[in-house]
Amino acid sequence: MRRHTSLRTTSRSSGLTAPARDVWRVVASGGTGPQWYVDAAPLVFRGGVDRVLGGEGRRWPPPGTPVLAAGDTAGFWRVTEADPAQGRLVLEADVRAPGRVVLDTSVTPTGAATCRLSQTISFEPSGLLGAAYLLVDLPAREAVLELVHRRLLTDLADLPEQAAGR
Repeated sequence: MRRHTSLRTTSRSSGLTAPARDVWRVVASGGTGPQWYVDAAPLVFRGGVDRVLGGEGRRWPPPGTPVLAAGDTAGFWRVTEADPAQGRLVLEADVRAPGRVVLDTSVTPTGAATCRLSQTISFEPSGLLGAAYLLVDLPAREAVLELVHRRLLTDLADLPEQAAGR
């Protein structure tokens, strides 16, 4: 797993032994039941924090479709982009935060039966409170993405060709 961190973004990337199209179906699944983008432990926790702060938490179930589409809602996310041709899923958080939180997940083919899974959480602060939050939130953002990425890798381990992330 590769890691990268800057003040506004935190990224994780893993090479997978599975075709990109199969990985995409798991990444962008809109089916009912558990989904990584709703049920990963840190996202459940963040939904609870949102409710404590007066927000609505994880109010939307997955849409019950084979894959997510722009405009869908799930958990506390709004899908702003779901492009199977580019292998890109962009989710924007609808939570109480002093700025904009975006989770960008991409699946890039690296061969006929291999691909790279990349995820980035970005925070665009709003105002003075947002700037202060940017600094305080960095360790939490690191932990959230580490655990969310690992959860997604666990979900992907069920694919027939997938061995382990490399």
